[in-house]
Amino acid sequence: MAAKSGMTWGRRLAVAIPYLWLLAFFLAPFLIVLKISFSEPAIAQPPYVPTWENWAAIKAHLANLNFGNYAFLFSDSLYVNSYLNSIRIASISTLIALLIGYPMAYGIARSSPNWRATLLMLVILPFWTSFLIRVYSWIGILKTEGVLNTFLLWTGVISEPLVIHFTPTAVYIGIVYSYLPFMILPLYASLEKLDLSLLEAAADLGAKPLTAFWRITLPMSLPGVAAGCFLVFIPAVGEFVIPELLGGSSTQMIGRTLWSEFFQNRDWPIASSVAVLLLMMLVVPILIFQWAAKREGTG
Repeated sequence: MAAKSGMTWGRRLAVAIPYLWLLAFFLAPFLIVLKISFSEPAIAQPPYVPTWENWAAIKAHLANLNFGNYAFLFSDSLYVNSYLNSIRIASISTLIALLIGYPMAYGIARSSPNWRATLLMLVILPFWTSFLIRVYSWIGILKTEGVLNTFLLWTGVISEPLVIHFTPTAVYIGIVYSYLPFMILPLYASLEKLDLSLLEAAADLGAKPLTAFWRITLPMSLPGVAAGCFLVFIPAVGEFVIPELLGGSSTQMIGRTLWSEFFQNRDWPIASSVAVLLLMMLVVPILIFQWAAKREGTG
């Protein structure tokens, strides 16, 4: 009986640890940012006037919430364009990563078992280097006097240097390169578990390889596709380093706008409002997807 009770408490502890982690490092910081988003900016330290000092103040404030900071975001084209550009760049980058990552994951899943570990190691090998250093390396490759233009001029492919650095193209290259492993690994996990006997049965029934791929391989790998797309899209939307180093002032994304409001304008309430809306924009689709997947699984 004691062993059974100990096992129960052990299971409870194992379940409680992730929830405590989320409570301490996600929910609590989010509530702090949410509180600041309803505050008023001020020339002080910290640079805002708190509106929720105690429970009485909270009740009084909830009775007449001021959404002025959030209304300002929708009235200023800077923030609206930043959100739209972030979604557009992240969506295109995710699609490119999927088109590149799916064949790579499929090739690794169908390779010899002796080679799979080596190929997977090559996929995650860039993570052994600092993210910032990897992005900086693309500056040396893409700038006007960089490695790429020098090589193309030397081979005679182009007659004058290409302008790639500080353009949206450079941002796409940086995001796809940086987050491609996040697309490949979930796809590999789905494709590696695919039952090859299904493809053999489809071939015996006269299905061509392309038909078997569309009817069997792709539908069964959709969980990996969804996971990979989320893992690439979510960090790409809020990306700051890549647009700052590779996109320059021509690339307007919400991550750069958020950083500018916090550290340059020191308008913490507006910056917190930007962060809260960004989080809502990312969390809501994930919850809808999980609800739909759960409903489909139950059905």
